[in-house]
Amino acid sequence: MAETSTEGIQITKSKEAPGEASFRVEVAAERIAKAETRAASEFAKRARLPGFRKGKAPLPVIRRRYADAIRDQVLREVISESWKATLDQEKLEPLADPHVHDLKFESGTPLTFELHVELKPELELKRVSGFKLARKVRPVTDEMVQEQVEELRRQRGTWVPVTGEKARQGDLATVSLATLVEGETPEPREYPIVVGQGQAIPDIERQIENLLPGETTEADVQFPDDFPDESKRGTTRRVRLTVNEVKRQELPDLDDDFAREVGDFDSLDALTAAVRSDLEAEARREADAEVRRQLMEQLISANGVPAPRALADRVISAYARGYSVPDEKLEEFAGEFRPMAEAQVRRDLVLDHVARSQDLRATEAELDERIADLAKRRSVEPGEVYTQLQKAGQLKELELRITEDKVWDYLLSQSTVTES
Repeated sequence: MAETSTEGIQITKSKEAPGEASFRVEVAAERIAKAETRAASEFAKRARLPGFRKGKAPLPVIRRRYADAIRDQVLREVISESWKATLDQEKLEPLADPHVHDLKFESGTPLTFELHVELKPELELKRVSGFKLARKVRPVTDEMVQEQVEELRRQRGTWVPVTGEKARQGDLATVSLATLVEGETPEPREYPIVVGQGQAIPDIERQIENLLPGETTEADVQFPDDFPDESKRGTTRRVRLTVNEVKRQELPDLDDDFAREVGDFDSLDALTAAVRSDLEAEARREADAEVRRQLMEQLISANGVPAPRALADRVISAYARGYSVPDEKLEEFAGEFRPMAEAQVRRDLVLDHVARSQDLRATEAELDERIADLAKRRSVEPGEVYTQLQKAGQLKELELRITEDKVWDYLLSQSTVTES
């Protein structure tokens, strides 16, 4: 095991694996003593103790009075110095600050602890070329175009109250709903529900369709087996439901006026052509994404790219925070999400390795060019776009996208893509 030391800090590599390493650190008692004296002196300058003027309390008194705070400051200082020494001597590329384990700190003896570090693993890609890929663009049909136009029409429809009629598929029903518990009726809650869109469980929707506006019913409803709340899956509850109001959507006529309302289109034909163009562009993007997926799958398989557990755990933790997964569900979430996390780790390792080895990192000129393009599309000055990205913390994200585009272009140029 490698062992190095610097000014009273001894660092020994105790473990190494893809994506992680551990170091045993021992800090000499003399260095600890000097750190304690510095910390005590700092507290002495600020301390106000009975019987002493500010900054005049003796160090022994300060040490006793602020023992815990001095200890905490010493630990922060020494661990920070040890981590910096480890970085300098071991030439590490850490993914985050280290975890500290097995810390032992007693007065008059060396301080010892373990630094566990998540690292960017070394990767060797023996094959990045010669793969065979199939690119198939999904055809855009007239029916797909018409459905998209109808969706635009629905978005601009108006909801008109219906009297004397029950709700039917597509109607907007405003209902009051309460779950009855042992004969008690809690305060009902009001919900807007578009019938037929799965916004309520099937039994509730059936009850809504059986009632006129203003009518109330009590009924037993069964929750489906895939209901999001596990505690309710497959159970039967008695509910009281009132349909307060029913609205039906009136759609605008499909004509040139509608096209002009939607956007900068002179006619319905122009709008329809734009919709087709958008759908065709989306189909091309989907085909490109599928080609990239094929390439990455073959590249990973050919090179046996690892997915270090430490990196996968990091991805899982990030997604768990993003989805606000409760603590009691973390283990289940990690088990279900791990395959996706490992796939992301492998992908990121490959793209980063190729970017480094082929010098494909985004340049400042390329970043300026991309920002100028964004500004042109938004009809604003490039400086305004730059400021917006900077304030939102998205400049690095844009650099990463440019880098990844360059990497994909390089990798695809090394393989054969067949159009079908």
